[in-house]
Amino acid sequence: MRALVTGGCGFIGSHLVELLIEEGHQVRVLDDLSSGRLSNISSLVDSGDVEFIEAGVQDAGAVIEAVAGRTHVFHLAALADIVPSIVQPMAYFDANVNGTATVAEAARMAGVEKLLYAASASCYGIPDDYPTRESAPIRPQYPYAFTKWVGEETVRHWGQVYGLPYVSLRLFNVYGPRSRTSGTYGAVFGVFLAQKLAGQPMTIVGDGAQSRDFTYVKDVACALLAAAQSDLTSAVMNVGSGGSYSINRLTELLGGPTTNIPKRPGEPDVTLADTSQITEALGWAPTHSFEEGVAVMLENIGYWRDAPVWDPSAIEDATQLWFKHLGSAK
Repeated sequence: MRALVTGGCGFIGSHLVELLIEEGHQVRVLDDLSSGRLSNISSLVDSGDVEFIEAGVQDAGAVIEAVAGRTHVFHLAALADIVPSIVQPMAYFDANVNGTATVAEAARMAGVEKLLYAASASCYGIPDDYPTRESAPIRPQYPYAFTKWVGEETVRHWGQVYGLPYVSLRLFNVYGPRSRTSGTYGAVFGVFLAQKLAGQPMTIVGDGAQSRDFTYVKDVACALLAAAQSDLTSAVMNVGSGGSYSINRLTELLGGPTTNIPKRPGEPDVTLADTSQITEALGWAPTHSFEEGVAVMLENIGYWRDAPVWDPSAIEDATQLWFKHLGSAK
């Protein structure tokens, strides 16, 4: 295939780019480098294996240029993290909704064979049932989750009205090497690894019994590739690890001192994907265990050396609006 990966310099995108090249496909990347790192794919760009365009998905002209001649578009570009989405909801709407519409329209105009959308399992909010099926109620709790879901609905609508072939994959708690090191308070792995490097205690939210369906990034890349290569279209599927692991278990595997901070509103006690649909449709299943994945993170811990180190006071300051707008923790 001749693939375009939006957000291809980012965490998930860079792993997908590597996989596509390994499998012999042509790859073009569109990324504005607002959170991704060109260094994540620089060796492939320098060798000529990957074509790179520096632009954002809101730039219609750049997107049309990037999509031209492509058979498949993997749309991963997005603003991520909860806290900044509460602070700047319109920026998230612009990137995650308007940007997705721009990509979908360019894909339609170019007649691509398939658009692959990296959706988010955060759309489920606090589910009623675990494991959570794709038919579960949609209850986004904060602007990031809402805008990713509206982006998913945008892709679906372009499929419904214009016949754009698409598959949306709702990703559960993706982790692995190259996860974000941005200055915002965000994903747990980046927070913990920076704290560990600095010799500071890892800040466990609540009692740490809450569990997450931590899904290794290379498994996610394989799911995206499998969806692209299949005949399946007009589908929405979960991508998860098949297990749910507590934050306390994560800190045990990482090793080091811990401290507890207040539980936050709007967060589920459990995330756990029902992956029967993607297994039946694509034959996909994760191949990396949680313990193996964490071990790889520790081997690559130096990646987070320049990441901000969050202490309880800084986290309290950063999450004030979270508590204000999402209600008091119970």
